[in-house]
Amino acid sequence: MAQQTTPGFKRPRKQQRVVTSVIVQPLQAFMHTEVAGGVFLLIAAAVALVWANSPAHESYERLWETPLSVTWGPFAIEEALRDWVNDLLMAFFFFVVGLEIKRELVLGELRDVRAATLPLVCALGGMIAPASLYALLNTSGPATSGWGVPMATDIAFAVGVLALVGARAPASLKVFLLTLAVADDLGAIAVIAIFYTRGLQVEWLAVAAAAVLVVLTLRRSGIRRYVWYVGVAGVLWLAIFESGVHATIAGVILGFLTPARPLHPPEAVSGLAERHLERLQMAAPDGVADEREQATLMEVSRLAREGVSPLARLEHALHSWTSFLILPLFALANAGVRVAAGGFTSLLDEPVTIGIILGLVVGKPLGITIAAFITVKTGLGRLPRGVGWLEIVGVGLLGGVGFTVAIFIAGLAFEDTALTNAAKVGILLASATAGIVGAAFLAARDAAKHS
Repeated sequence: MAQQTTPGFKRPRKQQRVVTSVIVQPLQAFMHTEVAGGVFLLIAAAVALVWANSPAHESYERLWETPLSVTWGPFAIEEALRDWVNDLLMAFFFFVVGLEIKRELVLGELRDVRAATLPLVCALGGMIAPASLYALLNTSGPATSGWGVPMATDIAFAVGVLALVGARAPASLKVFLLTLAVADDLGAIAVIAIFYTRGLQVEWLAVAAAAVLVVLTLRRSGIRRYVWYVGVAGVLWLAIFESGVHATIAGVILGFLTPARPLHPPEAVSGLAERHLERLQMAAPDGVADEREQATLMEVSRLAREGVSPLARLEHALHSWTSFLILPLFALANAGVRVAAGGFTSLLDEPVTIGIILGLVVGKPLGITIAAFITVKTGLGRLPRGVGWLEIVGVGLLGGVGFTVAIFIAGLAFEDTALTNAAKVGILLASATAGIVGAAFLAARDAAKHS
């Protein structure tokens, strides 16, 4: 039976079909998995480590310490290239984080208080226990400010590992991990904003508040063109930057301000679009040609766009940029710790390094598991369907993968380069250990459960 084709469409040549099916489609499918972002991040971190410890190590620091200045009217900002990555590009990452948190609060698991209780309490336990273990080992001096470093979980790595080894795990386990990680991010954002802010400038905070009011006014006025919001977002970022609060918080604020519901109900949009398409089919059964028919298709495209919330559109548009460009650039700029001959062993003796390793590898699973046990036993929450205590322990182990945000907080917590390097070594070792142990634990559980 001959295969039918739609009038007006040409079938690709056999060679094109082979290339598409063998190379393009598998690559596209991989790029949309949870694993892909973690792979890019891992490669960037490995390149940074090799580069920083190679004979060309001076070029690594020279590149990321390159001063760049931006002048805008009376304002001038001069920072090293690494700081531009950490302050500006990471604001886009935290904007996406803000969008994810807003989505979960409005449409996801966090909107149902009873369903959200368990991951929220687990996230809290997974922050308190690592911070406490770190604080027990670092009781005095500049090292005490690093208690916030082992509190953060890296969503990309943790979910990627779960996707690799937990293929047969219940879907509710992934939802639980995602919700826990989102709540963890919310806690990390609060820690950054409250505890790692220095020298507040009240007048700039007033400018930031005014920018937020402008965004709200634009929303209420029904203005949908992004160009207006981009301009106000620039002012908000500058105001937060100058205020003493870390500039990335501007991204979180804008994420929370983004509407999570579409302009028109999807059912109304689909009805209108369907009527347009029916008229188009009746008017042009053999194809689309004239301007009226093209205008009809443009109207259908506009309706489809308005049936999707700004939050969903922005999250979809920016997710690839953050996963495959911004986060790998951050890793490349910050993971390059130079360890002199014999210096690796000495770093392992540092209380900062030990505190972070214990916090992430031991404190995270301990805090998450104990919090889950207390929550379930007191009746405040219940385990997700199909999830047992072994799965909770496995998720707790994956919670110790704290790469991105942990490195980010380390850069805020320490002014001494030696302490920062010790913290980064601890983060890298702890994240690798937590990822491997968590993966092995979940794989063993999966094999035993289905044997």
